[in-house]
Amino acid sequence: MGVLYCLMSMGINFIYGIMKVINWSMGEFFMIGAYVQYLLLAYVIGPRFWFAGILISAFFVFILGAVVQRMLIKPMFVGIIEAKMEYATIVTISLAIFLRNMAVLIGGPYIYTPPDYAGPTQLLTLPISGNRLVALLGSLVLLGLFYYFIKKTWSGKAFQGVAQNRTGVQTAGVNVLKYDTLAFGLGTALAGAGGALLAPIFLVHPLCGLAPTIRGFEIIVIAGLGSIPGILVAGLSLGIVESLGSAFISPSFVDIYGFILLVVVLSIKPYGLFGKPERVV
Repeated sequence: MGVLYCLMSMGINFIYGIMKVINWSMGEFFMIGAYVQYLLLAYVIGPRFWFAGILISAFFVFILGAVVQRMLIKPMFVGIIEAKMEYATIVTISLAIFLRNMAVLIGGPYIYTPPDYAGPTQLLTLPISGNRLVALLGSLVLLGLFYYFIKKTWSGKAFQGVAQNRTGVQTAGVNVLKYDTLAFGLGTALAGAGGALLAPIFLVHPLCGLAPTIRGFEIIVIAGLGSIPGILVAGLSLGIVESLGSAFISPSFVDIYGFILLVVVLSIKPYGLFGKPERVV
């Protein structure tokens, strides 16, 4: 299960890496992606085209995230706001509350069940949920495409430059404010794609993004900020620990096993498995 939360972790990590802002409303963008996927499959394109629904959901959340950044987050970079992190925290938490209540207002406090993406299958002799297998493969594909985009394309290298030195890249003609908007949109789109992929597993309701958000932050802390491969390793580690704990202790405490792993990792490596101390100039 840990790998399934990596899209959320990647989105949070990417936004922080570019803007040095923690988006506390990522769970709500996950929720919106799940709702859009449900509406598409139930009323528009039908369950046969669930893969197209994932792309449409991610694009919708990208547009929404970009609009939110331009309206609510951008003023902290172009204005005279000094306590930027505090401002971003208040704004994104307020946004999370607003979006969650809008979901209740529009869709009601009900649980919606999207159609399954695939039926149950077997790996050797082990029964596997088809929905979880699709979500796993889909997450790996999206993470691989995102990694290629960041490492191999000009825009990806521009993102790396903005993350490393916002002032320096402007001398090369990079519009950092534009890349801030794109980064926020892409980060939220990853969360939206995760919501669409996991919709049949977590079902669709106003709080469906809460658990993935908690797991996403756990993975980031375990991996350390700034490492894309580290997030995948941390996600795998979290999934293994939760599976072993559920099998040998009790599935009732599955939410605790991740925190135990987090505490153990931070006790040994305070910056995470792949994290490095940040230089403050």
